[in-house]
Amino acid sequence: MTASRQRVILVTGGAGFIGSHVCDALLAAGHTVRCMDNLATSKRENIVHLEGMSAFTFMQADIRSEADCTKSVEGVDAVVHLAALGSVPRSIKDPLASHATNLTGFLNMMECARLEGISRFVYASSSSVYGDSKQLPKQEQNIGLPLSPYAVTKLTNEVYGRLYHRLHGFHTIGLRFFNVFGERQDPEGPYAAAIPKFIRSFLKHESPQIHGDGMQSRDFTYVSNVAQVVVKAVEAVDPRCAGEVFNVAYGSRTYLLDLVKVLREELALVDPAIAGIEVEHIPERSGDIRDSLADISKARELLGYEPLTDLRQGLAKAVPWYVANWG
Repeated sequence: MTASRQRVILVTGGAGFIGSHVCDALLAAGHTVRCMDNLATSKRENIVHLEGMSAFTFMQADIRSEADCTKSVEGVDAVVHLAALGSVPRSIKDPLASHATNLTGFLNMMECARLEGISRFVYASSSSVYGDSKQLPKQEQNIGLPLSPYAVTKLTNEVYGRLYHRLHGFHTIGLRFFNVFGERQDPEGPYAAAIPKFIRSFLKHESPQIHGDGMQSRDFTYVSNVAQVVVKAVEAVDPRCAGEVFNVAYGSRTYLLDLVKVLREELALVDPAIAGIEVEHIPERSGDIRDSLADISKARELLGYEPLTDLRQGLAKAVPWYVANWG
């Protein structure tokens, strides 16, 4: 696949938080996008600004349905597979649902894409595959034992991705996302990610809840960095990328207590009363990784990835969106 040729790209989960930004980036790069989503955990309003564009189409369909998957890949040049049932706690509570979407759905999509003769299959993995590994920074070749059913599903996706490359010469690229944040990330519900939940609490003048002592660290990654690397993976011409997985992060870590402090400072500019709101510590959560920091040198070398937006810059863009939409 060459970067200069415009392609028809199927984005599964394209109406989701990350997926909608990926659709934006692919369209900006000159590609035609077919967005597939069952809207179970996504929102149509995330892509309403794209509807009506000649290069964009939406189909409501489910990756758990082989028939839907077969229809979705017709006439497609590449697949960006983002559809999944996220959240470590949700997978512990309901592992069968995670399995059905993240494993059966994943295999449905990959097999249908292979049979259609599609040239590229880029899929979302997760930093959760590092499990109980204590090594920092996290390097792709060194992982630990998974700590949740969600992590098992993502690790198995990678095993299938490598296997399909070896068995069939199928060009798969896996991207291990690290704690993505940004506009359109939903703060509602028990399984929301940390940053939108913290922002939502502050805006409601409630104490943000942190599991444990707050000294857990995360490699928070602004969504535009992620969208950038997805486009690069779709367009990659280096044959060494095939069958590989890559860390996708900013490459620095932030302690949760420090994150809350930064959020408090940003939001206090809008509402000074937020400056006095303190954190509430609650019990640690099963399945959570203690520390996370990515080595992104492999993605830099083979995909040409260079994260352009750090945590502070990303929050400066995301916080006003949250204030406008959830304040």
